[in-house]
Amino acid sequence: MAIKASLDPQNQVLTSWTDTPSADPCGGSFEGIACNEWGHVANISLQGKGLSGRIPSALRELTDLTGLYLHFNALSGEIPREIGSLSKLTDLYLDVNNLSGGIPTEFGNMSNLQVLQLCYNKLSGSVPTQLGSLKKLTVLALQYNHLTGAIPASLGELQVLTRLDLSFNSLFGPIPVKLANAQMLQVLDLRNNTLTGNVPPALRRLNSGFQYQNNPGLCGFGFPNLEACHAADYIDPSKPEPLGPDSLSKKNIPQSANLTKPDCQKPNCRNTSRHPDTGLVFGGLTVAVAFIVSGLFAFSWYRRRKQKIGSAFDASENRLSIDQVKEVRRRSASPLISLEYSNGWDPMGKGRTGSGTAFSREVFESFMFNLEDVERATQSFLEVNLLGRSSFSAVYKGILRDGSSVAVKRIAKTSCKSNENEFVKGLKLLTALKHENLVTLRGFCCSKGRGECFLISEFVPNGNLLQFLDVEQGSGKVLEWSTRISVIKGIAEGIFYLHRSKGKKPAVIHQNISAEKVLLDHWNNPLLADSGLHRLLVDDILFSKLKSSAAMGYLAPEYTTTGRFTDKSDIYAFGVLVFQILSGKTLINPIIRKGAESGKFSEFIDPNLEGSFPEFEAERLSRLALLCTHDFPSLRPSMEEIVKELSGSGWSS
Repeated sequence: MAIKASLDPQNQVLTSWTDTPSADPCGGSFEGIACNEWGHVANISLQGKGLSGRIPSALRELTDLTGLYLHFNALSGEIPREIGSLSKLTDLYLDVNNLSGGIPTEFGNMSNLQVLQLCYNKLSGSVPTQLGSLKKLTVLALQYNHLTGAIPASLGELQVLTRLDLSFNSLFGPIPVKLANAQMLQVLDLRNNTLTGNVPPALRRLNSGFQYQNNPGLCGFGFPNLEACHAADYIDPSKPEPLGPDSLSKKNIPQSANLTKPDCQKPNCRNTSRHPDTGLVFGGLTVAVAFIVSGLFAFSWYRRRKQKIGSAFDASENRLSIDQVKEVRRRSASPLISLEYSNGWDPMGKGRTGSGTAFSREVFESFMFNLEDVERATQSFLEVNLLGRSSFSAVYKGILRDGSSVAVKRIAKTSCKSNENEFVKGLKLLTALKHENLVTLRGFCCSKGRGECFLISEFVPNGNLLQFLDVEQGSGKVLEWSTRISVIKGIAEGIFYLHRSKGKKPAVIHQNISAEKVLLDHWNNPLLADSGLHRLLVDDILFSKLKSSAAMGYLAPEYTTTGRFTDKSDIYAFGVLVFQILSGKTLINPIIRKGAESGKFSEFIDPNLEGSFPEFEAERLSRLALLCTHDFPSLRPSMEEIVKELSGSGWSS
């Protein structure tokens, strides 16, 4: 109960957690609690529940806890150090909250920890070196925080670590050479920090799994978009520094050398303090010069060899292998885009025009825009044309050469899927989606040189549905009842089109239905935006988008246990939209739901309508919204059933 009081101080979520005499956390009635065979709490799964409290130190009492899942909530405050005493914990998910403070050093005591997710919070301070003690850790995700300091070299001791994400922080200093020795490492994301120095050459083995963009101070050999290090910056860690601070120390001088002062009381003794041995001095200088000359010669040879490879690349008509492309960069990329999304990728090249994941050449050409067209349309992405910005993209209004208005979504290459086949599949799907209630894709443009992809869609002039929610009475921006019915019908038709498989178009789950994604044209016809966009984006971006979906109530409850989207999760979000349109409210609170259940229209119908609506229609729509948002997916209607219900007689036209 102490845990409940801290996580859910308003008692709005964990209402099933009670302290009655018959209550038993392991009896199945406590939401999100699972116990082991000895009757001890082993798992707490409360992700995406809208918890708004703090993480309690009382968790330390659950000594058999193996999994703690509190991600996608609105928890704040610091992470209690007491969690570090949970020695049996294997999975700790605290990502996508509002947590602050530092990462407790006590986390290094959780010897069985395998996954540590703290990303998308407001954590500060440095990354504790103690995390290097977590020998079973496979995933460490700390991206999108306010972390500072250097990357601990101790993380290189995590021999089973497969994914390390430190991107979008304020880390500085070099990349530890030791980190490249983590043999199981597959993904290392260090983007958007202030790292400096030479990138360890061994990280080349990660290929596209190594992300390092937006660290201007980094340099290295054989990494695309990184400048070569200067000779003074390059140190081969496998060799001793020839002229380093210890190069003339006692341990590096041959043991036959006499370092003691000679006893000049003996005969035939020379006073070396006044007459140094010039031969020894000149010998030392000769060795030093030889080291310098040999080093410069080696560096010069490397530069000549690199130039030779680059020249061969420019002259060759054959496509280079992936390894060669990683070794050198094209010196003058064409401004016309040929979808060179990833290293060496050319879907329009020979052998890529058949069936499977690639388009036909004709389909590519009909949708392809070049960079000149995109920049001309948006006036080189002028700020005045900016329509909106998110964590992964920016949308600009543009005007094409034919005079038509478009919206240009600008997406960083690092936010897109790195697998070229998956990315092509996603583009193919987007071009196949054509329906009067979906935003139409006009084309796309991907530039390896700019590191960006652009999606060009029709411009929808009347904004999105959000502007008609939470409207103050008397403001004038109110949708009439018949328009609300029309909007609900249009959204349903668009989702129904997505969900059904027709011809070459597969069934599609939208995954991100919300009032923000419902755009309205001049006649207030709804068009659903971003359909199929998830097919282009990396998982981290998709996870970050879920935070807002959960906060606004669109995320179906079964996602928190299955982690999967289905057509029923889209239907749940549609039901929330219906409630929003009926009530005129963004957040659907229990009062609105109870009003819909009891038929008390004054409690859930938008007061801006001033009672101007048919009550039988309000009753049918409220019943539909309740069915769509049922906790059990199997009891929700299908989109086909919803469309049939809405297209029946007796509705406002």
